[in-house]
Amino acid sequence: MRLKSLVVAMATVASLAPIASQAQSAEENPWMVRVRAVDLLFQNGQSNGASTAAGVQINNVRAKNEIIPEFDISYFFTKNIAAELVLTYPQRVNVYSNLTPGPTGTITALPPSLLLQYHFTELGAIKPYVGAGVNYTIFGNRNNFSVGGNSNALTVDQSSFGFVGQVGADYMFDKHWGMNVDVKYATMSTNVTGQNALAGVGNIGKLTLNPWMPAVGVTYKF
Repeated sequence: MRLKSLVVAMATVASLAPIASQAQSAEENPWMVRVRAVDLLFQNGQSNGASTAAGVQINNVRAKNEIIPEFDISYFFTKNIAAELVLTYPQRVNVYSNLTPGPTGTITALPPSLLLQYHFTELGAIKPYVGAGVNYTIFGNRNNFSVGGNSNALTVDQSSFGFVGQVGADYMFDKHWGMNVDVKYATMSTNVTGQNALAGVGNIGKLTLNPWMPAVGVTYKF
């Protein structure tokens, strides 16, 4: 249902393109793409407490910060208003806890986001913007956890749906090329669930990730 909601939102934005193109002046370039390097800074937190099973206390579940590549494409409905689709490929995320000295498990996360932006275009080559929208994260390898040498002891939810906010700026060298700086914040969480008697069957707690995502990249407008 959540994935369907994101698809519907994307389709709605796409349906506005023919109308928006009429608002573009002849000299405007309505499409923009960016390639960014993103520092994924998880604001880790575990809520709902922890459960004990077979004498094992499970707590301090957290994800390791990562640097990831990002690609996005924007369409300008007017010179000020645009929609941006943020994409990457599934990212490896190491999850730690008190149970093991190294990673307790490794999952993958695919976190596309769709944002509506307002661009401030009256400042010459510097083009600041703000944006807000939705983030939909799909988790893979969800059972790839080990507790006490017992594999597949824990699992996480299949997906997370939340809010994403954004501030940034492009510095345009000419009408096509520029440099981008950007910061996004997304609400992202997933339930951690025990799969067997050792880990405890049922909910262990909610892992709240809520990453800050500062980024730098290259802009191309066409």
